[in-house]
Amino acid sequence: MANKSSKSDYSAEQITVLEGLEPVRKRPGMYIGGTGAEGLHHLVWEIVDNAIDEALAGYAKNVEVTLLEDGGVRVLDDGRGIPTEIHPKTGKSTVETVLTVLHAGGKFGGGGYKVSGGLHGVGVSVVNALSSSLIIRVFRDGKIYKQTYQLGAPTDELKVVGKTDRTGTEITFYPDASIFKETTSFNYETILDRLRHAAYLTKGVNTSISDEATGRRYSFYFEGGIRSYVKHLNIGKEVIDEDIFYVDKTVEDTQVEIALQYTDAFNETIKTFANNVLNPDGGTHLTGFRSALTRVINDYARKQGLLKEKEENLSGEDTREGITAIILVKLTDPQFEGQTKNKLGNPEVRGYVESVLGEYLNYYLEEHPSVARKIVGKALLAARARKAARAARENIIRKGILDSASMPGKLTDCSSKDPSNSELFLVEGDSAGGSAKSGRDSTTQAILPLRGKVLNVERARLDKMLANNEILSLIKALGVGIEDTFDIKGLRYERIIIMTDADVDGAHISTLLMTFFFRFMKEIIDRGHLYLAKPPLYELVKPGRKESVYAYSDEELNKIIDDAIKARKKSTESNTDENKEERYKLAGFIEQKRYKGLGEMDAEQLFKTTMDPQNRVLVKVRVEDAEKADAIFNKLMGTEVELRKSFIQSRAKFVKDLDV
Repeated sequence: MANKSSKSDYSAEQITVLEGLEPVRKRPGMYIGGTGAEGLHHLVWEIVDNAIDEALAGYAKNVEVTLLEDGGVRVLDDGRGIPTEIHPKTGKSTVETVLTVLHAGGKFGGGGYKVSGGLHGVGVSVVNALSSSLIIRVFRDGKIYKQTYQLGAPTDELKVVGKTDRTGTEITFYPDASIFKETTSFNYETILDRLRHAAYLTKGVNTSISDEATGRRYSFYFEGGIRSYVKHLNIGKEVIDEDIFYVDKTVEDTQVEIALQYTDAFNETIKTFANNVLNPDGGTHLTGFRSALTRVINDYARKQGLLKEKEENLSGEDTREGITAIILVKLTDPQFEGQTKNKLGNPEVRGYVESVLGEYLNYYLEEHPSVARKIVGKALLAARARKAARAARENIIRKGILDSASMPGKLTDCSSKDPSNSELFLVEGDSAGGSAKSGRDSTTQAILPLRGKVLNVERARLDKMLANNEILSLIKALGVGIEDTFDIKGLRYERIIIMTDADVDGAHISTLLMTFFFRFMKEIIDRGHLYLAKPPLYELVKPGRKESVYAYSDEELNKIIDDAIKARKKSTESNTDENKEERYKLAGFIEQKRYKGLGEMDAEQLFKTTMDPQNRVLVKVRVEDAEKADAIFNKLMGTEVELRKSFIQSRAKFVKDLDV
């Protein structure tokens, strides 16, 4: 993988040293956000981002990540290779300086990088400090250089170990188990997703991942860049037009790249990046984008007579309904709010993005009148729906329907008024709701029975939602309001527990409810308040019917029976384990019951197995990847039947026991 190398514009003088490395092992959370799975993977991101910076600078074409069978990770790029000469300030090789000194790198004004995703430059030194061992190989100047480290300290000098005609850097590291106590195992899918995004955001770069233990390998290359990304995000959605708007223009020293396309969805999907770093909280580039989009669409609608003289302007929310957009800016000195880079703060970027989008989107609408009319038409529909929803909400508020002072009639509330020790069970059907009410701990457990299938909010606007009694009861019981009136401080329960039958209908109702929370109350999920109850699938009855054993899965059922047989084998001569009924007898059970629904359990059984904090099994609902979750909800709850069918068929092999 040979490519151009230049000593003149990337050498020891360009590596600026700011301070030592000592604090990293003492407070790793300050540098990588935590020491759980997220912090562990952050080590990979630091090295991958350095490799992508080489690609942004025009020197690398390939970035390879390998999960090693012995638990390590190797990252290889074909960039210029870290400089190897002695650094004038440290007296050490530049490789060792970069690996052992915090804030030492080519991103602090030395000219090593014009554009860089790594603002703070702590990357590889932090990885080194938090690794039990690290091996670096540099391919540069026709030579292969190598050095090893333990717990951040070098164990030998940087030395030449061979010759090469390639350039680049290879880093292999093993995370320190004394730091990452939760796990030191890397997730293939998590890294794969990150590399996919890197390839989308860096046109012409090939990223790849391989797993030595499983033999899996995947690579990404997108000539279309962020246009390909928009297309990927819109899989399963009905697009207004197949054409994707795209502009790439440099203003001053800042490159502005935007791709967008409208769909029939009601929600907007806008992702913002600065130097390939995701900014989930937006920033000045998002502000400029929104301002230009709203202005251009309103101007076009007025000019074409689609918006009447007496009609008020379309709101920003109206013009963004159904939009999928990627905003990528590349600048020499990005200013982020906080270490996490969640929000871009450069004030000049707002003007750059606003002028670029304003100019080129206006051209696009003029040159594509049929697409322009569809976009304006969708925004006009959104405006009418917004007004209808506002009227419906105001009517509901006026009537006091959402007033938390009067709870929904079907809610059986708990006596505790302290949200921190209160929980709300959302129960499928009146029958199970009755058992739950009778068996609950009335001090801390509230019950809200839901009748039938809940409204699919994936295909419904707010006005339709507010006309649905089940959704209204849920909003009212939670006490947090909805959309612009939403306030998490009003949440009346620490845990909201979805409790449905362990069958297809129950799974559908759970999905409908999770869709509601994901689309309209995502903060409840993000803060860890949403759970799924896990009722038992089987009851195993012992002689005398005074004691039962419950199993929550087929695997658990088989283990219970196997363990019971092993315990009783000494006192029995039978050896016919293959026969199902005989197995139950050998295990000492007289009956095995398969529950079809919650209503089959009496109040005492339901509380003991599914509601009692001492015995129950709860699954916390988490959104670790919002983009992936968005795609899954769209497939499961959207209009594309074939996508939903394909999604279900592809996962049917994982279903071992299905009630139809």
